[in-house]
Amino acid sequence: MIEVPPGRVVLADRRTQRQWQVDLGPFAIAALPVTEGEYGSVPGSRLPAAEVSWFDAARHCNGRSELEGLAPAYDIRGDQVEWDRSADGYRLPTEAEWEFACRAGTEGPRYGELDEIAWYRDNSGGRPREVGTRAPNAWGLHDMIGNVWNWCWDLYDPSVYGTYRVLRGGGWFDEHWSCRASVRRRSHPTFRVDDVGFRLARTIPA
Repeated sequence: MIEVPPGRVVLADRRTQRQWQVDLGPFAIAALPVTEGEYGSVPGSRLPAAEVSWFDAARHCNGRSELEGLAPAYDIRGDQVEWDRSADGYRLPTEAEWEFACRAGTEGPRYGELDEIAWYRDNSGGRPREVGTRAPNAWGLHDMIGNVWNWCWDLYDPSVYGTYRVLRGGGWFDEHWSCRASVRRRSHPTFRVDDVGFRLARTIPA
């Protein structure tokens, strides 16, 4: 886990042409996406866990918290999930946290040259690759762009898309224009897709 300092990020949605500013407190985010080995789907595998729904990811966060003696961040009751923001356990990053961490102080579309930092359509060979094998950003975070999309906590646009949740980062099958720090995608929280995974975050107590 990498500790990220407090800061401010401006998010933008190309579909609606809307921009909004978010102030962030300190938090921690995993240097790597959760792997198949960590997720338990393929023991020992360093490939990113994929075909993981948003609900699957939330349950994994709670399970891992309990294993490490941390307070679970989520109260999960059927298809209702409440976030206990005082809990010290693992959780999904908000999309503001994700973009702030991805950018790591940079302002361009990416934190480095795409072929050096990301697995995407032009260099992935049509499949996911082991995590941590592309260059990290300035804060030591790998695969923020490319390899697998990352689930975030946030609803995408509930007035239009209901319960759809935000995805960030681009994946191994995406063209270069989808692999940027600002790109937002959405999916239903029950969907499992072969280029969608997640990474862990934690709240740092004030």
